[in-house]
Amino acid sequence: MIDPTPNERAALAHGGAMAGEYLDCLGKTDLALLDIEEWRTFVEVVVTGYCDHLRTLAERDRDRLDGMTEQVPF
Repeated sequence: MIDPTPNERAALAHGGAMAGEYLDCLGKTDLALLDIEEWRTFVEVVVTGYCDHLRTLAERDRDRLDGMTEQVPF
């Protein structure tokens, strides 16, 4: 990712933390030791954690921006 936004950096950190939790649950730290199902789940956890967090941050930004915008009375 070239020049990530603050939200993208936060989402990357969140996805990474989720992946770490998953590895902790497996009791494994060496990715080379994951079987194919564990690897697929690991990738899914990273991607889902990233995307979900990015959507959450975007929603917060949208709500904040909408609250700053004057509403047209008609």
